Amino acid sequence: MSSVKNYAIKVNHVTKKFKIYYDKASTLKEKLVFWKTNNKNEERTVLEDINIEIKKGETVALIGTNGSGKSTLLKLMTKIIYPTKGKIITVGKLTSLLELGAGFHDDFTGRENIYFNASIFGLTKSEIDAKVDDIIAFSELEEFIDNPVRTYSSGMYMRLAFSVAINVNAEILLIDEILAVGDQHFQDKCFKKLEELKNSDKTIVIVSHSLNSVRQLCNRAIWIKDGHVKMDGKADTVIDKYLEECK
Repeated sequence: MSSVKNYAIKVNHVTKKFKIYYDKASTLKEKLVFWKTNNKNEERTVLEDINIEIKKGETVALIGTNGSGKSTLLKLMTKIIYPTKGKIITVGKLTSLLELGAGFHDDFTGRENIYFNASIFGLTKSEIDAKVDDIIAFSELEEFIDNPVRTYSSGMYMRLAFSVAINVNAEILLIDEILAVGDQHFQDKCFKKLEELKNSDKTIVIVSHSLNSVRQLCNRAIWIKDGHVKMDGKADTVIDKYLEECK
């Protein structure tokens, strides 16, 4: 077995099941009239007996078709949701970009949301004070930073969310397709920043359908298919096999 010192994330015999409810009553009348029939549900296994070890300093992509379970696996790593069976161990401070603007409050300004979002990642007010100018500068939202974020476009949301996440100085960064949002200039800027983080021995796990980006950034890819690990190895090798099957 590996020592705790050697890995950043360990996924140990993880299974995740969700209950899917059918004909669920939405009003009091429906609940009273259809009380015998409105609790029909089905248990669906999204991931089954997953075993993965990600070493410190690795940049790893989770690839697969929509519905394969890769985003669920990333959410399990962040402990947003929990396994039905098994366990996930993370070693080191973790930050994530899973949903655009998650943790943002629409009625507060971009600046206020920096403080809210960074505090969720564990920063103190004094630590955020020291970083806020760098966060704003990276986002390139100086002109809009004191406007409510409900006035922001999706690309502006992404700029702010990414800028906060990369300034938390976490050892582990988890990203789910967020780099696909925004203009080309900012996508290139984000990619360059991720390369810097990769070279600074951060552990990065990315869910992406952008296989060219995966080839450039990641040294390892894990192909998830129908809730199982289909293949795990060098990024180029795994991507080539994945593309062969997709033809």
